[in-house]
Amino acid sequence: MSTDETSTVVVKTKPVKKLKPARKQVKAGDVERKETPQTGKEYNIWYNKWAGGDREDNYSNKVKSQTRCNIKKDSGLTRANTTGIRYCCLFYARGCCPYGWECDYLHTLPDPDNALPDSSKDCFARDKFSDYRDDMGGVGSFNRQNRTLYVGRIKETGPGPETEEIVIRHFKEWGEIERIRVLQYRSVAFVTYVSEFGAQFAKEAMACQSLDNDEILNVRWATEDPNPVQKVAEKRRLEEIGQEAIKARMDPRIVDAMRAVRALEDGDMLDDEGEVVEDPESSDPEAKRRRIELPPPQEAASEPSPQPLGLLSADTMEGLKYFAEIRKRNGVSLSVVHPKTILPKPLTSGLGVADYGSDED
Repeated sequence: MSTDETSTVVVKTKPVKKLKPARKQVKAGDVERKETPQTGKEYNIWYNKWAGGDREDNYSNKVKSQTRCNIKKDSGLTRANTTGIRYCCLFYARGCCPYGWECDYLHTLPDPDNALPDSSKDCFARDKFSDYRDDMGGVGSFNRQNRTLYVGRIKETGPGPETEEIVIRHFKEWGEIERIRVLQYRSVAFVTYVSEFGAQFAKEAMACQSLDNDEILNVRWATEDPNPVQKVAEKRRLEEIGQEAIKARMDPRIVDAMRAVRALEDGDMLDDEGEVVEDPESSDPEAKRRRIELPPPQEAASEPSPQPLGLLSADTMEGLKYFAEIRKRNGVSLSVVHPKTILPKPLTSGLGVADYGSDED
């Protein structure tokens, strides 16, 4: 006696991890506020330093940051998740937000797929400016999309690849990195993120931080890359982003209609999804664009080209013939007067009283 046994395999899906309420990174009063040592007579609030000295005085007097953000521990839900605010908390990025889940801003990394409501602000809701500061610090400019950070004052203890691995390990926490370039023996690295939001967050998160050798990093915006290859690639990337944004706002019915008209003009065939169907018979790719049937050369040569007659041009005569043909088909007669039969009206002298007719009329 045989029995058929059927076994069912139950596939367990991994549950989606829900965010917990954001924790308070610091307690009120834990972070000591240290005043910048006075090196001049005037304090510049734009550059946040005392006037006088060379360009590097601002960073030579900097001290290491007392706090640092930890994405795994500090990320969580805040009031912004219920109110709909899309901007991140600046103090959360610096690791010193004392409000936790009571904060009015997001305690998560900025989402590169969700555009901010105002492009003139950064991911922390700070207003951008028309141009960068002289030291390439601050919020940045709204005239250029900058995704590259300048990282200076790196202590190199090994070859270039080892320094590059250290920089990647510390900066990949704030977003997806597109490329990185380390200038060996110059203590400088350039980090390019895929999204501008990642660069904005990383600039604040790594300001006055250290890597592995207890240094104090100088993180600023990078100037435009002079490499022509990168300029072309950046231009192409911005064009693709613009095309995607336009397509997202256009009515799909209009897009389908435009594709159908273009396919009709080129003589192509579209499938159900609106894609062009390749014709296996045509091997020449240029032949697809020349499918508009032209008249044979003999017929085209047999018809004499219309010559202008009198005051009317050849195009006007062709138009009159076209409308005459239409009226003839509809049963309405149209008398076309040849331009040569039009006689000029005789000129009259005086007041022209004779033009009104005689008593017999």
